[in-house]
Amino acid sequence: MRTRVRGWRWQRNPLRRHSDVVEAWTVLVVTVLLFVVAPLAGAAAGLHAHDQARALAAAARAERHQVRAVVIGDPPRRVPAVEGDRRRPYRAEVRWTEPGKGPRTTWARVPSGTRTGDTVSVWFDARGRAVAPPPGDAAVWQHAVTVGVCAAGGTAAVVLFGYAVERRIALRRRMAEWERAWARTGPRWTQHQA
Repeated sequence: MRTRVRGWRWQRNPLRRHSDVVEAWTVLVVTVLLFVVAPLAGAAAGLHAHDQARALAAAARAERHQVRAVVIGDPPRRVPAVEGDRRRPYRAEVRWTEPGKGPRTTWARVPSGTRTGDTVSVWFDARGRAVAPPPGDAAVWQHAVTVGVCAAGGTAAVVLFGYAVERRIALRRRMAEWERAWARTGPRWTQHQA
């Protein structure tokens, strides 16, 4: 039957070795790193990513403008299906009237299922090229959470890898300690009694 004594590595006793003390401190440090530092690193990285993504989204909103355009081109004969009922947007010719410049026509991405004559929202950059809409708040938060989770996971992975390396080194040292102890004690136990 096996008996466990909690905290034996922290208590003074003649069986405690130096490697046991190092292992106890290592477990404590790894626990703090995993449950305090890794989440803090993830939160800090997520907040930093949120600030950057929000600034980029604001810059994109300032640089792009939205117009309501009418689809004038025929849709492709076959639009490939993706993920069940959802379909990919496709390029179609659209026309809109710009104040002071008159009617304009260009090619832009429109949602799947759009037919000739439908009105769609199209985003343009400062040069007048059709571009994707600027990222919204949901996309900014999704980016921030993803970066935060990856940073926390990466920090935890580095900590666990370091712990595995330390355990391997500690095991080699413990075996060396046991060899030295046996070299001192073994001959007394293996002597033949006359």
